Amino acid sequence: MPDLPSPQDAAEAALFTECWDAVLSYADLCTAGSSAAAELAREAFAEGIRELRAAESGSVRGTGRRSSRLPRIPLLLTAVRNTAAAWEKEGQGHKLDPELRLWLHSDEAARYTGPPLERPIALRGLRDLQQADAELLWLAEAEALPLPLVARRLGLDPATTADELAQVSRLFRDRCHRNHLDSPMDAECRSYARLLDAVTRSPAADTPEDLSRHLATCRQCAEAAACLRLHGGTLPGALAGGVIGWGGLAYLERRRRAAEVRLGAGRPEGPDADHDDPADGGGRKARVVRHGPMAAAVVVSLLALAVSLMPFGESGDSGTTVPDSDRGGPVAAPAPSLPPVGTAPSGSAGADPSEPSTPSPPPSSAAPPSRTADPTPEPDPEPQGTSSGAAATPGDGDSSRAACLVDYDVLNQWPDGYQAAVTVTTRHALDGWRVAFTVPEGHRVTHMWDASVHQTDTRVTAAAADYNARVSAGGRLAFGFLTARQGSDTRASDFTLNGRACAVA
Repeated sequence: MPDLPSPQDAAEAALFTECWDAVLSYADLCTAGSSAAAELAREAFAEGIRELRAAESGSVRGTGRRSSRLPRIPLLLTAVRNTAAAWEKEGQGHKLDPELRLWLHSDEAARYTGPPLERPIALRGLRDLQQADAELLWLAEAEALPLPLVARRLGLDPATTADELAQVSRLFRDRCHRNHLDSPMDAECRSYARLLDAVTRSPAADTPEDLSRHLATCRQCAEAAACLRLHGGTLPGALAGGVIGWGGLAYLERRRRAAEVRLGAGRPEGPDADHDDPADGGGRKARVVRHGPMAAAVVVSLLALAVSLMPFGESGDSGTTVPDSDRGGPVAAPAPSLPPVGTAPSGSAGADPSEPSTPSPPPSSAAPPSRTADPTPEPDPEPQGTSSGAAATPGDGDSSRAACLVDYDVLNQWPDGYQAAVTVTTRHALDGWRVAFTVPEGHRVTHMWDASVHQTDTRVTAAAADYNARVSAGGRLAFGFLTARQGSDTRASDFTLNGRACAVA
């Protein structure tokens, strides 16, 4: 197991305390055990430090806005992925996650090392930003750090950090739009380029049906749309997917949960790297792991008590310690996302894939029947994230109408696998969703984006991410996946949304 390089200065010591937890978190996703995760993290961190040193020594300041490298954390996460690829080539693939091994041999993995103009748009857009701008965007969006902590780490004025983040987000959008136009594309994609730019600029703009159909079948334009649409919470997923690649969504969820544990522990600004011992990078993770479950349990208990005491309450502030109204997205309103911290993650072992994930129930056993006994067709969503549970109650509403409409498309296929996209239109507003469906015998979902996946035999469950969990009544949710198969069948059947049957278009 390689040793970590000794920090050459205070900046490298701070880098270790700030970034080691993120590197180890992603390495744990990529490997088949904790010892392999520590080994991969150490080796990748050493490689990342060497790359950072080389970039710093060879950089010439004042020669333009284009960055010579990624921000620190994305660079180190890329080093984890590259080190895992090296392990696979060197015969150490048995230490890696089986799904990652399949991905490393796919065309998707080749995009990250192929011709520059064919690489993911988010990766190219982030590289086009100035170093400080890219750091701000990644820490705030992908790492889910509160803006006061981001400001302190980057030496910014906390009073203006939100405005600077908004400006950087718009700049990132412009870079991604330019890179999309520079990418090799066919005539159909080019004909939609201007329309895609116009539709994604305004949150009130409706997407024409022909463009929606095109985005459902064209991965390149769908990736561009996620980068160009600054509203709607798609930016974190676009960044993680474009920069990290495999496991990007799972990494985002881990960082969200880590941020929520810090908030629940009464540390609204998170741990301050400036006050941590540089030689104790692993110690900080140990403290989070040791105290995180207890803190999460306390938060969930308090939240359940608040719900039981205020059955008709409208408060959206309970459990929130970071006022961040200037930003949209999951971190600005952590209260709805607190319950999953104390419960099993979406798609975890032991969870019923066909049932929705709900927060801890109130102590009063009489409260749930009083809410679910309402005979009206449209359930009244409760505050604190219980609307998804109400929408999933079997038998509620008009049984002659399906709770949702599913559009299932096979976008691409090859002898031993295929790529598919699922778009679900829901009758009810959702605050969290789980879409379950059945695939043929011998089929295994190997990768899923815009949702986390759990599979038991032929039953597959896709659970919402933090950034796309809320869907308005009549709105749509979408996700895609890759499947390894036996035979030529690509069908999927028996779709349900939060346990309620869906019609298939």
